[in-house]
Amino acid sequence: MKINEILASRDEGISFEFFPPKSEKTNRALSRTIEILKGYHPLYMSMTYGAGGVAQDKTKEAVHMLTQYPDLVVMPHLTCIGAKTGELKMLLDHYKDQGIENIMALRGDPPQDETGPYISDTHDLCYAKDLVALLKREYNDFCVGVAVYPEGHIETNSLEEDLKYTKQKIDAGADFAVTQMFFDNTYYFSLLDRFEEAGISIEVLPGILPLTDIVKVKQFAAICRATVPRHIEETMNSFKDPGDRERAGIDFTITQCRELKKYGVKKFHFFTLNKPEIITSILDAI
Repeated sequence: MKINEILASRDEGISFEFFPPKSEKTNRALSRTIEILKGYHPLYMSMTYGAGGVAQDKTKEAVHMLTQYPDLVVMPHLTCIGAKTGELKMLLDHYKDQGIENIMALRGDPPQDETGPYISDTHDLCYAKDLVALLKREYNDFCVGVAVYPEGHIETNSLEEDLKYTKQKIDAGADFAVTQMFFDNTYYFSLLDRFEEAGISIEVLPGILPLTDIVKVKQFAAICRATVPRHIEETMNSFKDPGDRERAGIDFTITQCRELKKYGVKKFHFFTLNKPEIITSILDAI
């Protein structure tokens, strides 16, 4: 089933995002995670994509694992930067043959050896809007999701510029969106206000990253323009025991979700980190 149809038919719900395992041990852990979280009747489950050929085969294997559960709606992520159109179309054909109806269309991260703005020398797909356009032009039977950024994409100079480029990929045919992580809910609601003013009407799910490891979260936040409020960082760092820090972070995430619910948000997208116990503790609390 297509995710945009699910979102239209369900008043509330949650979705889960996983990353592909790299070993047999983590493969078993992912299988266990899926078994646990599917009990929450998710809107859908998605699998991230290994950029630059690093883990693309692992992604395909992990997506195949998800498709073995007939009651799950599956959405693979797909990045286009540095990829040839022909290779992407082969992968899309593969997913279509598996009965998959949903794709998260992303630009992806530029190759790590690039020191300046990435410029494709193949004249293939360079931006998410190009991938969305390809999907709608040649694979219109896919429902297409895109990423949006409450604080603006790291490569834009202003929220106005971010909105300009965001609208381009949505106008190319995106059916729904998921936000990058955020830890101050005002950023999410401000994003919705900007979208409304720009005439963007697709559903935007808030992306929730559990605050369990403040060091790693800050590292990730620094490369994707996400602000970690000072009071959260100070509170978590006040605990010497890692377990206490993790519990404090989970409490912050619970508070964040409760506040979103208080102001009318009924659907959430969780970046699971492939750690089911953390996600279930949050879901059970809210």
